[in-house]
Amino acid sequence: MKFLADENFEPQFVARLRDEGHEVLFLDEYDAGIDDVEILAMAIDQDAIVITNDKDFGELIFRHGFESRGVVFLRLYDLPLIERVEIVIAAIRMHEAELKSAFTVISRKSVRIRKSL
Repeated sequence: MKFLADENFEPQFVARLRDEGHEVLFLDEYDAGIDDVEILAMAIDQDAIVITNDKDFGELIFRHGFESRGVVFLRLYDLPLIERVEIVIAAIRMHEAELKSAFTVISRKSVRIRKSL
């Protein structure tokens, strides 16, 4: 899959996703500091799913009607890096076909997917 990783990720997190065979555009490597609306536009241009720890993307999409190719929002704040990465990789493997054009929330114990973005 192709992801656009928000700048709020560790480089090791991005490297692990890449090791799994995913194409990951990492904002820290390209255009750090752009706002969330620009991130959504960049993801559309790149046909990528945004992966983020920033809950503001839900508001932009559902309340303000911004378009998206998909967003994966992580609610794994209190977990060590290794555990967060493994949970995300397992969720992507299990739900890969459902992530496009969906708002997905990954938490420690669940994956919630809302289609129709």
